[in-house]
Amino acid sequence: MDALALLGLLVLGLVVLTPVADRIGVPQPVLLTVYGIGLGFIPAAPAPDLPPDLILPLVLPPLLFAATQTTSVRELRQAAAPVLALAVGLTITTAFLVAVVAHALGLPWAVALVLGGIVAPPDPVAATAVASRLHLPPRLVTVLEGEGQFNDATALVIYQLSVMAVVAGGVSTGQVGLGLLVAVAGGAALGLAGGWLARWALGRLHDPAAETTVTVATPFALYVLAERLEASGVLAVLLAALFLRARSSHETTSAGWLLGRSVWQYVNFAVSGLLFGFLGAELSSVLGTTSLLGDRGTLDVAAAVVGVLVLWRALAMFTASAIARRRARQHGSATPAGWREAAVTSWAGMRGVVTVATALALPRAVDGGGAFPFREEVVLVALLVVIVTLVLQGLTLAPLIRRLGVASDADPALDARRLHRRATEAALARVRESAEGVPPEVVQAVVGQYESRLGYRRAVEDLIGGDVGGKEAGVHLRRLLARASEAEREAVLLARRTGEASPAAADDVLFDIEARALRYGG
Repeated sequence: MDALALLGLLVLGLVVLTPVADRIGVPQPVLLTVYGIGLGFIPAAPAPDLPPDLILPLVLPPLLFAATQTTSVRELRQAAAPVLALAVGLTITTAFLVAVVAHALGLPWAVALVLGGIVAPPDPVAATAVASRLHLPPRLVTVLEGEGQFNDATALVIYQLSVMAVVAGGVSTGQVGLGLLVAVAGGAALGLAGGWLARWALGRLHDPAAETTVTVATPFALYVLAERLEASGVLAVLLAALFLRARSSHETTSAGWLLGRSVWQYVNFAVSGLLFGFLGAELSSVLGTTSLLGDRGTLDVAAAVVGVLVLWRALAMFTASAIARRRARQHGSATPAGWREAAVTSWAGMRGVVTVATALALPRAVDGGGAFPFREEVVLVALLVVIVTLVLQGLTLAPLIRRLGVASDADPALDARRLHRRATEAALARVRESAEGVPPEVVQAVVGQYESRLGYRRAVEDLIGGDVGGKEAGVHLRRLLARASEAEREAVLLARRTGEASPAAADDVLFDIEARALRYGG
C-alpha cells in the first residue's frame, strides 16, 4: 500500500505540476524534483522502497530509446566530433579530476574514482526540456542530446571498473583493458545485432500493436542481456535505437508508426516525470536518515566536487569553442558556435538520474565481508551534487538563454508546413509517373486526393506565411479546424452509440479523423 500511495502522489504531482511548470517557466524536471523532496519530508508520506539495483534497468532503457525517437541521425553524424569529445573525453577527464580532488580531501584513490564515475555524466532531460521550449539552435540541441545519450555509457564503465577495484581489493591493467573491450565492443555488437533483429521482425509484422510491442521490448531485452554479459547496456540500447531510427521506416506500417510515436512520447513524459519526483523523495529519505549532514569534511568534499564539475566543464567548453573558431578563420569556413553557445552548453551540466541510481546501487560489502569503505560519504556527496546542480543550474538555465539571446528565430510550424507541401508534391509526381496501365478513374481519384491536399497546403501558406489572413490567421485556422474535427468525432460517436455503425468501423474512422487532425492542425 505504501508503494501504491507513493505512486499515486507522484502521478498527482506529475499531472498538476506539468502545466504549472510551463506557466511559470521552470523546467518540469526541476519542479518535480523539488516536489519529491518536499514530499519526502512530510511525516505521513510513504518512503520510497525501490531496490537500487532495479532503478537503472527499469529507467534507462525506455528513456534512452525514447530520446532517440526525436534524434536526427544525420545531424548526430555531423556533430559526431563534439558529441564524442563531450561524451567520452569530458566525461573521463571529469571523473579523473573529481577523483584527484576527493583523494586530496581524504578519500582513498579507488573510492575517489568511484565518486568520479558517479558524478561525471550530466543528465540531459532538464537541459533539453528548456532547449525545446526556448528553441535553441538545432546543432546545439543535437550536441546536448548526443552528449546525454552517450556519456552514460562512458561513466558506467568507469563506475563498474572502479567499484570492482574496491570490492576485490584492486584490479590489474589487463582486467581494466579487458573490461573496456568487453563493455564497448560487446555493447556495440549487441546493439547492432538487436537492431537488425528488431527490424527483421518489424518487416514481417503488419499489426500496429505487435510492431509497437517489439520496439518496447527491444531496449529492455538488450539492456538486461548486455549487463549479464558484462557489456555496456547503454551502448547496446542506443545503437539499436539509432539503427531502427535510420533503417526501419519501410518496415513499419503507417498505423504502427503513429501508435509507436504516441507510445514513446507518453513513455518519455511519464517515466522521466515520475522518475524526477521519485528521485526527490529518495534524496530527502537518504538525507533525513544520514548522520553526515553536519560533518564538515563531507560537506567540503561535496562543495569541492560541485566546483570541479562547474569550472572544468566551463573551461572545456570555452576552450573548445575558441579553438574551433580559430580553425574556422584559418580555413575560411563558416564560424561555428561562439562564446554564448559555449556558456549555455557549459551551464547545462545538471546531474540527475544516473548519478542518483549509481550512488544508491553501491554495494554495502566488499569481498571478505567488510563494509564498503566510505559508502555513506560517497552517497551523500553524490546526492548533494544532484540537488545543487539540478536546482541551481536548472532554475537559471532558461534566464541565461534569454539573456544571451541564443534562442533560434526559426519557426518549426512553418518548416513543417513547407515539408508537408514538398511531400505532397513528390507523391503527386510519383502517382502521375506510375499511371501507365492503371484505369484512368483510379488515377483521377488518387490525383484528386493529393491535389486537394496540395491546395490546402498552399492556401495555409498564403494565409499564415503571407499577408492574406492577417496576424491572427493561424489562431483562427487552428480553432476552426478543431471545431470541424470535434463535429466529426461527435457524429461518429453518436453513430456508434445508436448502433448505426459497428465499434470496429467507428474506431477506424476515429483513427483517420485523429490522424488528419494531427496532419492538418496548422
